[in-house]
Amino acid sequence: MQPTHIKVASLEDVVKLEQIPLEEQLPFSTTYELLNWAANTYGPREAIRFLPNLSGEALTQRYSYTELFERVTQAANLFSGLADARPVVSYLLPNLPQTHFTIWGAEAAGIVNALNPLLEPDKIIALMNSASSNLLVTLGPNLSKDLWEKTCLIADQVDSLKHILVIETNTDISALADATGLPVVDFDRALEQQSGSKLVHASAPRPEDIASYFHTGGTTGTPKIAQHIHFNEVANAWSCSRFMSREAGGVCIVGLPLFHVNAVIGTGLNLFISGHTAVLATPSGYRTPGLIAQFWKLIEEQRASMFSCVPTVLTALLDVPMGDADISSLDFVISGAAPLSVQLMQRFEKTTGAKILESYGLTEAGCVTTMNPPNGERRVGSIGIRMPHQQLRIVKLTERGAIEREAASNESGTLLIKGPNVFPGYLQANKNHGVLLDDGWLNTGDLARIDAQGYVWLTGREKDLIIRGGHNIDPSMVEETLMQHPAVGNAAAVGQPDAYAGELPCASVTLNPSMNVTGEELIAHARAHISERAACPVHIDILPELPLTAVGKVFKPALRLTAIVRVLQTQLEEVDRTIQVTAQQHDTLGTLVSITSELSSESVNKLMAPYSLNYQVLTNSKDDLAG
Repeated sequence: MQPTHIKVASLEDVVKLEQIPLEEQLPFSTTYELLNWAANTYGPREAIRFLPNLSGEALTQRYSYTELFERVTQAANLFSGLADARPVVSYLLPNLPQTHFTIWGAEAAGIVNALNPLLEPDKIIALMNSASSNLLVTLGPNLSKDLWEKTCLIADQVDSLKHILVIETNTDISALADATGLPVVDFDRALEQQSGSKLVHASAPRPEDIASYFHTGGTTGTPKIAQHIHFNEVANAWSCSRFMSREAGGVCIVGLPLFHVNAVIGTGLNLFISGHTAVLATPSGYRTPGLIAQFWKLIEEQRASMFSCVPTVLTALLDVPMGDADISSLDFVISGAAPLSVQLMQRFEKTTGAKILESYGLTEAGCVTTMNPPNGERRVGSIGIRMPHQQLRIVKLTERGAIEREAASNESGTLLIKGPNVFPGYLQANKNHGVLLDDGWLNTGDLARIDAQGYVWLTGREKDLIIRGGHNIDPSMVEETLMQHPAVGNAAAVGQPDAYAGELPCASVTLNPSMNVTGEELIAHARAHISERAACPVHIDILPELPLTAVGKVFKPALRLTAIVRVLQTQLEEVDRTIQVTAQQHDTLGTLVSITSELSSESVNKLMAPYSLNYQVLTNSKDDLAG
């Protein structure tokens, strides 16, 4: 069965796609069956193209759909042959072809546990112990000294770990085994010795089997582990492929990391269903020095038709001269993980001619939940309409988290999701309270409204996560660390706007009676006690009292507004000393910034373009008056 090519332009088209039940449409029900189907459907077509560096085509590695499925089968046989039962395979890897072999091979044999290589060792150890990982795939010391040092620390503190598989060059494997105290296997050589035609040691997975663990919820503390069953991932990828329906042969630049669901499903399984090519643009993707500077030429060389990123990447790209690069192949860009400002979207589309499809998703719901339709009206500032086979509700919740009533059209409330993409829960069962509601509904923790045509508009974040460059930071760890200081009575952490990262953590504190401390001293305290540098606050206000709600809870929206005004006022005063910034919480627009300036509206627009904020310009500029 080939994907149906319906040009989605509206919610009515989504409803058309849902006329046949999903189970009757799908030619597969597990990720292993999906890749088998893709191999049979697309065969010699290129599935993965790996660019080890930016120096040219000489070292480029290419894998057809047939070869991808063979490598995945070999990996599944390797993993199941090393484990007594269905293995839990963790990986600490950059974006490599072997990362894809590991992910899908592990899901065929057991469960894959995706790990962020940038996490500190203690967080990785906690995640692996929670997952009961018994296999780890990583890089050897010649390819990454940092990852290997972490591996040696991990090996001694994860009791369930039985084997380490390394991707390495010119190293004595026995010496690596001595360094870790565990058996070490050369991943590539061992892969070649496995059958690529069938699963030898394990039975094929079932749709309801747990396929993967993805950690979510912050870079501080021990993140929650979200479980996906096979059908979650297959259903979400299928819905994405039909929503974005286009003929096979597209080329997608993959710069987001392969420990994140966006790269695994959005620019992974979604592409494989449609017969597209995933271009792994260097092992470190967008973090590779020089990649952004050469990105437009990369689009031309690869004849790329799409890529996915976060808004900070779009901002960085607009600072790079396009020169004579031919980017006419670029059709659209998917932006997610953090809010996209109206001004940034308009400027990017005007500069490149490509469409930006703003989207929304979360790990707990597979990957993508809503997106602006690629062939219809893209409402600027909206996160689009729902994907096929996903239900949405906007509700008002009580203080205890129970559903009080349905929100009216265009009324802001808590966004709930239901569908085959919704996960069965966190591995830590105690984390599911208030997240999984009655009748299969998932509480996203985000505030939104839905207009009469089905477009969704985010209006706030109920769960108060700080999103730094697309990575979630749990404010509670920042707050708890600050409150460990003897002078601090109470603390609240929020995100302040940043031109590059989207948000940076900041905090407000009150002091205990007769105590005295400076903001700089508290920042030093935080840096000394928070292991993740990304979560350390960059600014701390000391207040006589924190704003509170009627029931005595800290009212964080007020702190966010204060932070927005402080940052923008400081930045914009460098250009216009008369400028005045105010911010308010708007019922339908969410946070709205007002800027009074003698600069022209065009000048203010350029200054505000890097910030993901809705704003209005109040100006007395002669240029504007003349216009």
